[in-house]
Amino acid sequence: MRIGSSIFLIALGAILAWAVAPGLIPFIDQQLVGYILMAVGVIGLIASLILASPSRRRVSESRSAIDPNTGERITRHETRDGI
Repeated sequence: MRIGSSIFLIALGAILAWAVAPGLIPFIDQQLVGYILMAVGVIGLIASLILASPSRRRVSESRSAIDPNTGERITRHETRDGI
């Protein structure tokens, strides 16, 4: 579920819970359905924000070169936090 669909569910639930006249849809408790849709939308919004946040990972890199004067192999290791 993406952020847009979560916001849509929250808005639809709010409309059903507070804006539509009770008893418009027979055999269904509109307020309860509205509250359920809002809860699902909030849970989906929180989950999508957590999954969309940048992850912290470490990146390791090694480079080797040969010194032209001595013929010696030089290796450089770098470790940094990636985005």
